Amino acid sequence: MSRRLTILALGSRGDVQPYAALGHGLRDAGYRVRFVSFEAFADLAEKRGLDFHPVPGDAQALVNDMMAGGALGSRNPLQLMRAIRRSYGKLIESYIQAFSADVLHDSDAILNQLPGGIFGRDLAEKLRVPHINLSVIPLVPTSAFPNPLLAARSLGIFNRASYDLAAHMLWFLFRNGINRFRNQLGLSPAPFWFRIPPEPIINGFSPHVVPPPPDWGKQVYITGYWTLDESGWQPTPELANFLNAGEPPVFIGFGSMVTDNAAALTQTVVEAVRQSGFRAVLSSGWAGLGTAELPDTIFPLGYTPYDWLFPRCTAVIHHGGSGTTGFVFRAGVPGMVVPFGADQPYWGKRLVALGIGLEPIPIKELTVTNLTASIRELATDTAMHQRATDLGRRIQTEDGIGTAIDILRRLIGSP
Repeated sequence: MSRRLTILALGSRGDVQPYAALGHGLRDAGYRVRFVSFEAFADLAEKRGLDFHPVPGDAQALVNDMMAGGALGSRNPLQLMRAIRRSYGKLIESYIQAFSADVLHDSDAILNQLPGGIFGRDLAEKLRVPHINLSVIPLVPTSAFPNPLLAARSLGIFNRASYDLAAHMLWFLFRNGINRFRNQLGLSPAPFWFRIPPEPIINGFSPHVVPPPPDWGKQVYITGYWTLDESGWQPTPELANFLNAGEPPVFIGFGSMVTDNAAALTQTVVEAVRQSGFRAVLSSGWAGLGTAELPDTIFPLGYTPYDWLFPRCTAVIHHGGSGTTGFVFRAGVPGMVVPFGADQPYWGKRLVALGIGLEPIPIKELTVTNLTASIRELATDTAMHQRATDLGRRIQTEDGIGTAIDILRRLIGSP
């Protein structure tokens, strides 16, 4: 019987989807794959032929709670810790219950998306199987740039220290819960001081986007992006007609981010698009944008695969989630990030550094005036478009999933 791989992945759909894509590739390669995530993502996993083990909890409610508590928007470590504790603390018992289930004990390896390897490392210790970290954000300590979750600009000599700070914050927040989990598994408590052991980490982003710093070790792998194959997806007649009726539109959407006033944000977008003179598709997202009547120049968008849509747009204005930004890079179009927090400012700065985007405008600073100017510049800057096209072509040659599978074969053996 083939090896059983268990993937732990929590977050919003954009956070979770790359790992489902990797799981699907591993299944096709002959591994048995179990996907452990929030209950809402059962369909995402099962459609790809993955066994699913649910974690009680609501991803959308978690994001809403984190935003209300300031966890996404704050760069103050103390405020950030309080907000994360408030949001995640409500679910800690759910994690312990889900990750200690007997059904997981047939795992031959644990592939873990959770930051710092939490829970997965303990489960792998109990089962005496390999533990491999997965990430779509560059979270390996380096002197080249700070931890993307804490800062978007260089902190100079403190860059590397920012990773230690983040690790200790995480440990402070989860130590009691992890030790309860270890006790349930029959393991001794973890040491008081948090130390990440040397373990492999496989990163699902492109080296053309994040070139590996020279101080990353040999156990750090970069594969390219992990994307689902949705090539059979077909647009509605209404969307197809809109796209064919004029020049490629600008995409505007903020994914899983929410706002206190969706109507006001929608009105800002509508007025900026009108003043810019261009067309747009407006993604509803979790914020519920565009629910009122829109002008003919703006199409209200439900679920549409970004891999299909973004190459048909002239530019993308978005919240800066790692998954969405990856689709922008891969599509070969310019973009701009309107960050709400977390790693989003980092990805906005990568667009700028690569010459294919404009400086991020934080959501609290977004106005009709600066959004109008951004739409016009993104749509008309031909040099920026050419650089984006060139980068997209390089990324499209990568086989992120295939490369990750080859690495895993070397690390844990063939199926």
